[in-house]
Formats: sequence, C-alpha cells, structure tokens
Amino acid sequence: MIKLEPPGSGDPMRQWGREKPHGRSLWWPVVARNKKSVTCNLRDPEGQQLARRIIAEADIVVENFRPGTLERWGLGFDELRKDNPGLIMARVSGYGQSGPYSSRAGFGSIGEAMGGIRYVTGDAGMPPSRSGISIGDSLAAVFATVGVLAAIHQRERSGRGQLVYSAIYEAVLGMMESLLPEWEIGGYQRERTGSVLPNIAPSNVYPTKGDEMILVAANQDTVFARLATAMGRDDLITNPRYRDHASRGENMVELDDVIADWTRDHGTEELLAILHEAGVPAGRIYTAQDMFADPHFAARDAIVRLAHPDFGEIPMHGVFPKLSETPGSVRHAGPQLGEHNADIYHDLLGVDDQALADLTKRGII
Repeated sequence: MIKLEPPGSGDPMRQWGREKPHGRSLWWPVVARNKKSVTCNLRDPEGQQLARRIIAEADIVVENFRPGTLERWGLGFDELRKDNPGLIMARVSGYGQSGPYSSRAGFGSIGEAMGGIRYVTGDAGMPPSRSGISIGDSLAAVFATVGVLAAIHQRERSGRGQLVYSAIYEAVLGMMESLLPEWEIGGYQRERTGSVLPNIAPSNVYPTKGDEMILVAANQDTVFARLATAMGRDDLITNPRYRDHASRGENMVELDDVIADWTRDHGTEELLAILHEAGVPAGRIYTAQDMFADPHFAARDAIVRLAHPDFGEIPMHGVFPKLSETPGSVRHAGPQLGEHNADIYHDLLGVDDQALADLTKRGII
C-alpha cells in the first residue's frame, strides 16, 4: 500500500494522538503500518502527473478529499480509468458524493452525531457521549473495505473497476440496528441508557468485592437459569417476575439489585471462576494494561511488537480477521515521511536519481 503525502508536512495523522513521547505520535505507527510513504504535491501539475503514473500501476485508490477535489486536479475516476480500466476507487467522505450536504466539511464526530450513535451513547440525563475512539471514521473505513472487496469480486468477472462510496454518517447509520422502524412504526425513541440494554436482563456491569466490576450477560432463558443456579437462587428461575425474557425486562432494575447483592460478596477472580464454570458469559472490563497481561491475547497474537526508530519497540493490535491460508502479518510500523520515495519513483516508475533530486528540490516530492 502506497500512501501519498504532502512534502514537508505529511499526513495530519503524524501529529495526532494524546500522548507524544519524544514529540512523536503513537497513533501514526499504528494507522500507517505496512504502508509505504511517498511524498507528492497533488496541487502541482507535475505532482498530479506523478500520481497518475503511480495509479496506473495500482489496483485500488482510496481517497477522502471533499467531493470534486480530485476532479479539479485532473485525477477524477473517469480520467484515471483511461490508463487503468480495472481501477477501483474508494471515496470516503462525511456525507457522500451527492446530496445537499455533500460539499460540507465532514469529520467523524459529525458523522457519528448525524448517523445516530452519539444520541444513544452515555448515561440518561447527561449530554451525549463520545464512545472513546473515533468510531465513525473506523466504520467508514470498514464499509469502504467491504465495498472494495465486492468490487474486486465483480472485477474478476467483468475486468472493469468501479467506484465505491462510503459516507461516514451512513456507515454509522448502518450500525443502528432497528432504530428507524422503532420510531416510525413503534413510536419509540431510543435514549441513552448507560451500561444497560433496555428490557434485556440481566446484562449489566456488577460490583465485586474490592470495588472492582465485571460484566455479566445472562439474558437468554437457559443462561439465566445457569446464573440463578450458580448464585444458589434456583427460586429465581420459577419466580414469575423473572422466569422469561419479557418479565425479566420489565423488572430489570430489581433483578440487577438482586444480582449485585450477590456479586459484591465475592472477589473478582472467584466470581469469574464460578460464572465460567456455570457457562455464564462474564468478564472483566479490560484496560490496555489488562490486555498485555492476558494469556488469551498472547496465545492468539492479538498484540504484536515491532521495531521503531523512535520508541525502540512499539506494541499494537495484530491482524484481524485471521485467515487460515494467508494469515497476513504486520511487517513494519508507520514509515517516516517519504521513506519509500526511491522505491516507488525510481524502482516502479523509472525516474532517475537526478530527476528525483530536482523534484525534491522544487517541492514536487
């Protein structure tokens, strides 16, 4: 994967991130892993021509400029496919390439708000909350990937590429379950409910001895019966207030209190051992520190460590999903700006050393 970046400044993500040891972003090495960094001034005609030459050799182009930007630079899809009929272009934007909002500036946070997830995230009576990660951007990327994979499958049949559109607000909307018919048909507006799933019980965070917490999800009838037995409360199974899914939903507050009275008398490890033995889904609410210490993460290579010029070694998540025949790997962390200029311009395009030096001097690359 070749990442085209502005000369001198690079992608803004190089500067993003909460913590910056040595003045360096910890986000960039993760989001740019396995990519090759090539500098190219797309606002300059010479840079545009270099980009066209690279794209002529590419399978897929991913871009997230405002609609119309690439066209103004002579890099629209119709132009690019003249040199590469099989080209697939994924266009990721806030609002999509059409419609009355398409020209607006769109960030992930705005897409999250418009797509519905912000309104339903957080505690009742409090303003909407952020999920803690840039979920809108990530969902748009995932949907773009799904679209690209479908386009590749179609290209195998037709030999032709196509455009793939992924709008952030639509990617978020696609995750909103039955939110729309709940309102139009049921007259129900989903609200913020904190840690619980309304009318689904028991499924909540419960206290343990020592002021720790675990999450227990035992809302299915058979699983609830196993939980009740593990609690020594078989009477809950036949109690008309809890004996089926609907009745537990109606009485979820008092049921949560009953379960919490039991869980707070047990230490976390003891409690988890009881629940796992009983076949009740339960677990800690992990922090990064917990992930590093967990043997399951280690056994499945969920966390990998890579050499890095600034940090010595940097950990990050592994490759998911896992494939049996072509599992893939994280080969290197996010590269230095322009680290692969020679690989692409010289080795792929055949630009000689003198020309490369001239392009660099004039700020084209």
